[in-house]
Amino acid sequence: MTGPGRFILVVGPSGAGKDTLIAGARAQLADDDRFVFPARLVTRQSLPRAEAHVTISRADFDRMIATGDYALGWEALGLGYVVPKAVAEAVAEGKIAVCNASRRIVPDAMARYPATRVVFVDALRIIRATRLAARGRETPGEIERRLLREVPELADGVPVTRIDNSGAMAEGIAAFVAALCALAEGDEDEGMRR
Repeated sequence: MTGPGRFILVVGPSGAGKDTLIAGARAQLADDDRFVFPARLVTRQSLPRAEAHVTISRADFDRMIATGDYALGWEALGLGYVVPKAVAEAVAEGKIAVCNASRRIVPDAMARYPATRVVFVDALRIIRATRLAARGRETPGEIERRLLREVPELADGVPVTRIDNSGAMAEGIAAFVAALCALAEGDEDEGMRR
Protein backbone atom coordinates (compact mmCIF):
# COMPACT_ATOMS: atom_id res chain seq x y z
CA MET A 1 0.00 0.00 0.00
CA THR A 2 1.24 3.50 -0.74
CA GLY A 3 0.46 6.68 1.15
CA PRO A 4 -0.19 7.35 4.80
CA GLY A 5 -2.47 5.25 6.92
CA ARG A 6 -5.07 6.56 9.30
CA PHE A 7 -7.57 5.70 11.96
CA ILE A 8 -11.22 6.00 11.06
CA LEU A 9 -13.12 6.25 14.33
CA VAL A 10 -16.73 5.14 14.12
CA VAL A 11 -18.70 7.00 16.78
CA GLY A 12 -22.32 7.64 17.64
CA PRO A 13 -24.96 6.83 20.23
CA SER A 14 -25.66 3.36 21.55
CA GLY A 15 -27.99 1.43 19.27
CA ALA A 16 -27.13 3.41 16.14
CA GLY A 17 -25.78 0.23 14.54
CA LYS A 18 -22.04 0.91 14.52
CA ASP A 19 -21.06 -2.74 15.05
CA THR A 20 -23.47 -3.88 12.32
CA LEU A 21 -22.02 -1.40 9.83
CA ILE A 22 -18.46 -2.34 10.76
CA ALA A 23 -19.22 -6.07 10.38
CA GLY A 24 -20.85 -5.44 7.00
CA ALA A 25 -17.93 -3.35 5.80
CA ARG A 26 -15.44 -5.97 7.03
CA ALA A 27 -17.21 -8.57 4.90
CA GLN A 28 -17.49 -6.34 1.81
CA LEU A 29 -13.91 -5.07 2.04
CA ALA A 30 -12.31 -8.42 2.92
CA ASP A 31 -10.27 -8.40 -0.30
CA ASP A 32 -9.18 -4.75 0.03
CA ASP A 33 -5.86 -4.89 1.87
CA ARG A 34 -5.96 -1.17 2.66
CA PHE A 35 -8.38 -1.80 5.52
CA VAL A 36 -8.04 -3.47 8.90
CA PHE A 37 -10.93 -3.94 11.33
CA PRO A 38 -9.30 -4.65 14.68
CA ALA A 39 -11.17 -6.25 17.54
CA ARG A 40 -11.31 -4.10 20.64
CA LEU A 41 -10.23 -5.35 24.05
CA VAL A 42 -13.13 -4.80 26.48
CA THR A 43 -13.67 -5.44 30.18
CA ARG A 44 -16.94 -7.24 29.39
CA GLN A 45 -17.67 -10.88 28.66
CA SER A 46 -18.48 -11.69 25.03
CA LEU A 47 -22.14 -12.40 24.37
CA PRO A 48 -23.94 -13.99 21.43
CA ARG A 49 -25.20 -11.43 18.88
CA ALA A 50 -22.89 -8.78 20.31
CA GLU A 51 -19.73 -7.10 19.11
CA ALA A 52 -16.89 -9.53 18.49
CA HIS A 53 -14.31 -8.38 21.01
CA VAL A 54 -11.55 -9.78 23.18
CA THR A 55 -12.42 -9.89 26.87
CA ILE A 56 -9.79 -8.57 29.25
CA SER A 57 -9.79 -8.15 33.02
CA ARG A 58 -10.03 -4.78 34.71
CA ALA A 59 -6.49 -5.34 36.01
CA ASP A 60 -5.21 -5.89 32.46
CA PHE A 61 -6.99 -2.74 31.27
CA ASP A 62 -5.51 -0.68 34.11
CA ARG A 63 -2.02 -2.05 33.40
CA MET A 64 -2.24 -1.29 29.67
CA ILE A 65 -3.38 2.28 30.32
CA ALA A 66 -0.72 2.84 33.02
CA THR A 67 2.11 1.56 30.80
CA GLY A 68 0.91 3.11 27.51
CA ASP A 69 0.61 -0.34 25.93
CA TYR A 70 -2.28 0.60 23.64
CA ALA A 71 -3.11 2.58 20.51
CA LEU A 72 -6.34 4.04 21.91
CA GLY A 73 -7.97 3.52 25.29
CA TRP A 74 -10.99 4.89 27.15
CA GLU A 75 -13.71 4.17 29.68
CA ALA A 76 -17.46 4.43 29.17
CA LEU A 77 -20.44 3.22 31.21
CA GLY A 78 -18.16 1.45 33.67
CA LEU A 79 -16.27 -0.52 31.04
CA GLY A 80 -12.70 -0.20 29.79
CA TYR A 81 -11.94 -0.30 26.05
CA VAL A 82 -8.58 -0.68 24.31
CA VAL A 83 -7.51 -0.69 20.67
CA PRO A 84 -4.27 -2.73 20.68
CA LYS A 85 -0.90 -1.08 20.07
CA ALA A 86 -0.31 -3.28 17.01
CA VAL A 87 -3.09 -1.34 15.27
CA ALA A 88 -1.05 1.89 15.51
CA GLU A 89 1.83 0.01 13.92
CA ALA A 90 -0.42 -1.08 11.04
CA VAL A 91 -1.53 2.54 10.56
CA ALA A 92 2.11 3.65 10.53
CA GLU A 93 2.67 1.12 7.73
CA GLY A 94 -0.13 2.70 5.67
CA LYS A 95 -3.24 0.75 6.69
CA ILE A 96 -6.68 2.23 7.32
CA ALA A 97 -7.86 1.03 10.76
CA VAL A 98 -11.63 1.20 11.23
CA CYS A 99 -12.47 1.23 14.94
CA ASN A 100 -15.65 1.58 16.97
CA ALA A 101 -14.76 4.30 19.48
CA SER A 102 -16.11 6.84 21.93
CA ARG A 103 -16.55 10.49 20.95
CA ARG A 104 -14.68 11.33 24.14
CA ILE A 105 -11.38 10.06 22.72
CA VAL A 106 -11.52 11.92 19.41
CA PRO A 107 -9.37 14.87 20.60
CA ASP A 108 -6.71 12.53 22.03
CA ALA A 109 -6.76 10.32 18.92
CA MET A 110 -6.37 13.34 16.62
CA ALA A 111 -3.51 14.69 18.72
CA ARG A 112 -1.70 11.34 18.61
CA TYR A 113 -2.65 10.42 15.03
CA PRO A 114 -3.34 13.64 13.07
CA ALA A 115 -4.70 11.82 10.00
CA THR A 116 -7.58 10.43 12.09
CA ARG A 117 -11.05 10.85 10.61
CA VAL A 118 -14.47 10.36 12.20
CA VAL A 119 -17.60 8.66 10.90
CA PHE A 120 -20.61 9.60 13.02
CA VAL A 121 -23.38 6.99 12.84
CA ASP A 122 -26.82 7.91 14.14
CA ALA A 123 -30.39 6.59 14.00
CA LEU A 124 -33.77 7.70 15.25
CA ARG A 125 -34.16 7.30 19.03
CA ILE A 126 -37.03 4.79 18.73
CA ILE A 127 -34.92 2.62 16.42
CA ARG A 128 -31.95 2.80 18.77
CA ALA A 129 -34.17 1.79 21.72
CA THR A 130 -35.52 -1.19 19.78
CA ARG A 131 -32.03 -2.31 18.78
CA LEU A 132 -30.71 -2.01 22.33
CA ALA A 133 -33.61 -4.09 23.67
CA ALA A 134 -33.12 -6.73 20.94
CA ARG A 135 -29.49 -7.34 21.83
CA GLY A 136 -30.61 -8.46 25.28
CA ARG A 137 -27.58 -7.53 27.33
CA GLU A 138 -29.03 -4.65 29.38
CA THR A 139 -32.04 -4.09 31.62
CA PRO A 140 -34.69 -1.55 30.57
CA GLY A 141 -33.18 0.90 33.08
CA GLU A 142 -29.70 0.46 31.63
CA ILE A 143 -31.08 0.97 28.13
CA GLU A 144 -32.77 4.19 29.21
CA ARG A 145 -29.49 5.42 30.75
CA ARG A 146 -27.71 4.69 27.46
CA LEU A 147 -30.35 6.61 25.52
CA LEU A 148 -30.14 9.59 27.88
CA ARG A 149 -26.36 9.63 28.25
CA GLU A 150 -24.82 13.04 27.63
CA VAL A 151 -21.77 12.85 25.39
CA PRO A 152 -19.81 15.95 24.38
CA GLU A 153 -20.26 17.18 20.85
CA LEU A 154 -17.32 16.86 18.49
CA ALA A 155 -15.15 19.95 18.40
CA ASP A 156 -15.36 22.39 15.52
CA GLY A 157 -12.87 21.53 12.82
CA VAL A 158 -13.02 17.76 13.34
CA PRO A 159 -13.52 16.17 9.90
CA VAL A 160 -16.78 14.22 10.24
CA THR A 161 -18.67 12.00 7.83
CA ARG A 162 -22.28 11.49 8.97
CA ILE A 163 -24.33 8.36 8.29
CA ASP A 164 -28.04 8.08 9.13
CA ASN A 165 -28.52 4.39 9.88
CA SER A 166 -32.27 4.54 10.53
CA GLY A 167 -33.19 2.60 7.38
CA ALA A 168 -32.52 -0.87 6.03
CA MET A 169 -29.28 -2.55 7.08
CA ALA A 170 -28.12 -2.95 3.46
CA GLU A 171 -28.56 0.78 2.84
CA GLY A 172 -26.57 1.69 5.94
CA ILE A 173 -23.75 -0.70 5.06
CA ALA A 174 -23.60 0.60 1.48
CA ALA A 175 -23.36 4.21 2.69
CA PHE A 176 -20.74 3.25 5.28
CA VAL A 177 -18.57 1.33 2.79
CA ALA A 178 -18.78 4.23 0.32
CA ALA A 179 -17.71 6.65 3.05
CA LEU A 180 -14.77 4.44 4.09
CA CYS A 181 -13.58 4.16 0.49
CA ALA A 182 -13.87 7.92 -0.01
CA LEU A 183 -11.85 8.55 3.16
CA ALA A 184 -9.25 5.97 2.13
CA GLU A 185 -8.85 7.76 -1.19
CA GLY A 186 -8.46 11.08 0.62
CA ASP A 187 -11.73 12.44 -0.77
CA GLU A 188 -12.68 14.28 2.41
CA ASP A 189 -15.39 16.39 0.79
CA GLU A 190 -17.13 13.33 -0.67
CA GLY A 191 -17.06 11.58 2.67
CA MET A 192 -18.36 14.59 4.56
CA ARG A 193 -21.35 15.06 2.22
CA ARG A 194 -22.89 11.71 3.13
